[in-house]
Amino acid sequence: PLSPRSQPRGEVHLAVTQIEALPEVLPTVEPELGTLVHNELVRNRVDVRTNTLVTAIDRADNGDLTVTTANDGHTDHLTADLVLVVVGVRPDTDLAAAAGANLGIKNTIAVDEQMRTNLPDVFAAGDAVHTHHRQLGITWLPLGTTAHKQGRVAGENALGGTARYTGSLGTQVVKIFDLVAARTGLKEAEALTADRGWTPVSTTSTPDDHKAYYPGATPINIRITADHKTGTLLGAQLIGHRTAEIAKRIDTYATALHHGMTVEALSELDLSYTPPLGSPWDAVQIAAHNWVHEHRLHAQRSELNPNQ
Repeated sequence: PLSPRSQPRGEVHLAVTQIEALPEVLPTVEPELGTLVHNELVRNRVDVRTNTLVTAIDRADNGDLTVTTANDGHTDHLTADLVLVVVGVRPDTDLAAAAGANLGIKNTIAVDEQMRTNLPDVFAAGDAVHTHHRQLGITWLPLGTTAHKQGRVAGENALGGTARYTGSLGTQVVKIFDLVAARTGLKEAEALTADRGWTPVSTTSTPDDHKAYYPGATPINIRITADHKTGTLLGAQLIGHRTAEIAKRIDTYATALHHGMTVEALSELDLSYTPPLGSPWDAVQIAAHNWVHEHRLHAQRSELNPNQ
C-alpha cells in the first residue's frame, strides 16, 4: 500500500493510494470475492491501482517522496508523504544454516511434528520454519496463529514433553473498513494443483447473516470447495459486513476441515440460533446445502435420467 500527500479526507485526513502488482488486492481469495474488497476500498475513497508495478521510490532534498509506477506501458509519478512497502517476508535462516540445521522449502528450517531440528536438543518455531499443513503436507505458511502453536509445542518438548503440532489449515481473517474477509483450507486451483486425487468443485452462495425479518440482516458471500467424489470439504472463503460474524463462521469451517468432515455433515452440526444473530440453518449450512444441491443431487438426477 502507498499513501500520497495528505489531503483533508474524512476522519483521518489522508488521501490513500494502494498499488498492487496483481490483478486484485487480496489474492488469498478468489477474484470474484477479491473484487468485493476492491470495491470496499474504492467506496472509502482509496485510489486502487491493480496490475501496476512500482519501479522507483525517490526522495527529494525537502523529504518529499516520488513513487514511479508502470502499468501496461504507461508511467506515472505520485508524490507521497509516506510510503508503506508491503511485499511479504523471507525467512532469515543464515544463522541456523551456519550451525548445521537442515533447511527445507524456501530456505526455512526443517523440523518434524515435534518442532525438532536435525541438531541435538535444538527446536525451532515460527515464521522461519516450514509448516506442516493438514492438507498439503510440508509447505511454508507464516501466520501468527501457526507460530504460537508451534512455539508451544517446541517449548513443551524442550522441557522433555512429547507434544506434536497437528498442522495448519491457513485459516486467516482480515478487516477492510466495514468488510471482513476470511478463508481456511484450499481454493479450487490450489486443491487441483496439490495432486492429492481430489476433484475439487466450488459453489458461491450469498445467505443472510441472520433472519431477514429481523432488522439489519446483511448477505455473506460464501464460497466452499469440496471433492466432487467424496464430498470432503477442502476449503471455504467468506466476505461480509463486520457485524456478520465472519470470524466465527470461518472457524466453523476450519473445525470441519480439521476433522475431515464432508459438506453434507456440516448440515448435521447443532449450531446456535436466535433471529438477531442467525437462522435455524446457519449461513455456513445454507452454503453447504447449495453445494450439495449443485454438485451431488444434480449429478444423481443426471445418472437417473441421462436425457435431462
